[in-house]
Amino acid sequence: MATARSVATATLSFGLVSVPVKLFSATNAAAAVSFNMLHKGCGSRLKQQYVCAKEGTIVERADTVKGYEFSKGQYVEFTPEELDQLEAQATQTIEICEFVPQAQIDPIYFDKAYFLAPDKGGARAYALLGQAMRDSGKVAVARYAARGKQYIVMVRPIEGGLALQQLLYADEVRSMKDVPGLEPVDVKPQELALAQMLIDQITKQTFDPTQYEDDVKTRILAAIEQKSQGIALTVGEGAPRVAEVIDIMEALKASLAGRRSPDAGPPLAKGEEVARDDESATG
Repeated sequence: MATARSVATATLSFGLVSVPVKLFSATNAAAAVSFNMLHKGCGSRLKQQYVCAKEGTIVERADTVKGYEFSKGQYVEFTPEELDQLEAQATQTIEICEFVPQAQIDPIYFDKAYFLAPDKGGARAYALLGQAMRDSGKVAVARYAARGKQYIVMVRPIEGGLALQQLLYADEVRSMKDVPGLEPVDVKPQELALAQMLIDQITKQTFDPTQYEDDVKTRILAAIEQKSQGIALTVGEGAPRVAEVIDIMEALKASLAGRRSPDAGPPLAKGEEVARDDESATG
C-alpha cells in the first residue's frame, strides 16, 4: 500500500504544552468498489446538471446560491461572504478540553478517524502525551476547527502512536427511545444461561479484523474482471428468505451442539446465519 499523505497540519494543545502534528486519514477510500453512471445507449459517462424545479431549465453553477428551507417551500438565501463570516475560523488547533475514561464515550458517537503523527519538533511532547494517556487509561476530548466547521474529537493512544476520532454532537445521534417496537421482555433464566454458554463458546480474547473479508466486494471484483474480458455473467434469481419464529431454547441448544435447529430452515451462507439467528431471537 502506498505511503499515506498528510491531509492537514495542526497543533495539539493541552495546558501550556503544544504538539505540532500532521493528520492522516485512517481509512482507505480507494479500497471501496464504486461505479460510474453511464449512458445506456453509448456507454459514455454522464455529467450531473442542476435543473430548476420551477422553470425546468438547466442552471449553471455560477448562477446558484445556497439557501436553507426554514418552512415548506420557503428559503432564506446566503451569499458566500455571509457564509464565510458564519463559518468557524480554522485555527488549526486541536484544543484538549478534558480527559475521560475511553469507556465513557459510546462508539455510537464515532465518525471519521485519522492518525496523528508528530510534525517537526513535536516528537518528544507527542510521545509524552501518548504515554501519559496509556498509563492513566484516559482519552482526550478536544475541539478542532477546520474546513469552516467546528468538530468535537477524541484523541486516543493506539499501538504506535495517537489517533484522532471525529465525534458526532449529541443532537446528531438519535435516542433508542425514537425506535418503535421496543417493549420490555422477560428473559427466562434457562434461556439466559444457554445464551451465555453460547457466547462463551465463541468468545476470543482479541479481535483480528484480518480474519474478516468482504465477500460481496470479492464477488463484484471477480465479475468486473470477467466482464472486462468479454465474458457474460449468468444472473440467477435468489429465493427470498423469510425469517421464521422458532423455539429459542431449541435454537440455543442446537447452536451449542454445533448444529441448526430442524425448524430453522435450510442452511444459510456465511454471514446470513448470524442475521437469521438474531431475527429469530427477537421473535
